[in-house]
Amino acid sequence: MPDLSGKVAIVTGAGRGIGRAHARALAAAGASVVVNDLGGSLAGEGSGLGPAQQVVAEIEAGGGRAVADGENVADFEGARRLVDHAVDAFGRLDIVVNNAGILRDRMLVNMTEEEWDAVIAVHLKGHFAVTRHAAAHWRERSKAGHALRARVINTSSPSGVFGNVGQTNYGAAKAGIAGFTVIAAQELARYGVTVNCLAPNARTRMTEETFDMGERPGGFDPLDPANISPVVVALCADAAQDITGQVFHIWGGAVNALRGWTGGELFRRDEGWDADALLAALIERFPDGAAPAGMIAGMESAGGQSLRA
Repeated sequence: MPDLSGKVAIVTGAGRGIGRAHARALAAAGASVVVNDLGGSLAGEGSGLGPAQQVVAEIEAGGGRAVADGENVADFEGARRLVDHAVDAFGRLDIVVNNAGILRDRMLVNMTEEEWDAVIAVHLKGHFAVTRHAAAHWRERSKAGHALRARVINTSSPSGVFGNVGQTNYGAAKAGIAGFTVIAAQELARYGVTVNCLAPNARTRMTEETFDMGERPGGFDPLDPANISPVVVALCADAAQDITGQVFHIWGGAVNALRGWTGGELFRRDEGWDADALLAALIERFPDGAAPAGMIAGMESAGGQSLRA
């Protein structure tokens, strides 16, 4: 295991599930950990320090150092207080793991404004707010002459990079986090900060509401949240200083460094297209239609008979 002794980490949403596994793994590697969790429901309602304090107790029982924090990462000033808490408690900040999230799943035609805003706030704004305040702290340290090896690990989702029906709010937020990661990595490299992103498949109270995540009896469990945390610890090692701007999809023992939008079918001419010519080119290139494979059956049942796999 990489040695993270002397480093200080913030893990948001660390009271349960993947965040709890991250906090415990970072502590086991030697880092001091601020265990942040609002302590609310899956929908983000309510609050309480109980879950965070339980994880702190588990870390301390294993000989590690940790403190509990109940700030709301979607609150810009709360995110600043969270960063300040880490510096005040342990004297520095080296690692931010943005993991906090909620669910308000609904089909697009029924989704309310509040369901949209709440999910975007916790996931996308929550990533921005904590990272922004941490980045300001690191910039000041860099300007003061300190050589940094700081880390930001963000949390996207397969719903954000591949899509999932009923999660336009969640998927949009998670896709935004992947884009945020790429740009933040470009901006913060000058200060000695790497920024990477995970899109994990794991069994948590969040995924169990959406997918069949039944446990496998005996042997290796590919959906154990603990499978994700070694990736975090590895990316936080000093030796990973040149790995940044990456999005890793993780399923069990498979860690896939994803590639974003890439060139696909190219329609090109030496002058601008008119609509008739482009339509003819599209139909010629896609005589059986063009749509993600998972959409074909639904579109045919809705009357889109020209679209076939």
